[in-house]
Amino acid sequence: MNFVELHIQTSTDLVEILIAELGNLAFDTFEETDDGLNAYAEEVNFDLEAVNEIIGRYNELGAMTITTKLIPKENWNEEWEKNFHPITVKDQILVRADFHEPQKGFPYEIIIVPKMSFGTGHHDTTSQMLQWQLQTDQKDKTVLDAGTGTGILSIMAGKCGASKILANDIDEWCIDNSQENFSLNECQEVDLRLGDIQVFEGEQVDIILANINKNVLLKEIPFYAKLLKTKGSLILSGFYEHDIPDLEQCLTSAGLKKEAHTVQNNWAAIRCMKAS
Repeated sequence: MNFVELHIQTSTDLVEILIAELGNLAFDTFEETDDGLNAYAEEVNFDLEAVNEIIGRYNELGAMTITTKLIPKENWNEEWEKNFHPITVKDQILVRADFHEPQKGFPYEIIIVPKMSFGTGHHDTTSQMLQWQLQTDQKDKTVLDAGTGTGILSIMAGKCGASKILANDIDEWCIDNSQENFSLNECQEVDLRLGDIQVFEGEQVDIILANINKNVLLKEIPFYAKLLKTKGSLILSGFYEHDIPDLEQCLTSAGLKKEAHTVQNNWAAIRCMKAS
């Protein structure tokens, strides 16, 4: 599995619009640069024609030029490390790479090997998920991390006292990366499975964490509802603020009640509860 780096040279005024548009084309990692934007997608999902259609649609708002670079899987770690810096969440969580020095003063420290697996804490969706975890009682709970990526949310659940942690991903590389991160964070009791959410058929959990994209969430929400115990919590992110009505409609149809949502740089997160 290789990756494509798309560099768009453009005005900073267009960056947020482009992130929103490219997010619908399977680009899931973004980096703002001095002259525009870098966006990353798996090579198999890269559609140059669709990218050019977006560029053409917004070109009249400001001149744009694009360049692409193929990044082999084995070189991704080196590329990512160049731009990976420690981050903090609400002065409570420090997320750092294994090559960064530890820092004192944070109740929670998470160490992530920065590979392509989504969820280093830098993206607004992951940051919001971690913030919701700070506000959610996970002690002695069964927590399911759907689409675990780097495993960062599972690790946080373990640090918050979860008694049982389930996690899955459809990408073998994410499975390898999350296992590596579980070991670094002494969180090795996670029931980690390769496959989609169906691999947890028959389980009953207290909390589900799902930081995926909108289309996958809409497909999987009914199954999340089946897995949740009564009064269980579902926390979602991976979509934009304007997507909230669609997600809320799907949640309601599945018997889940929205309790609150947050927005950060146009990215949104929702917490809801299974009423019965």
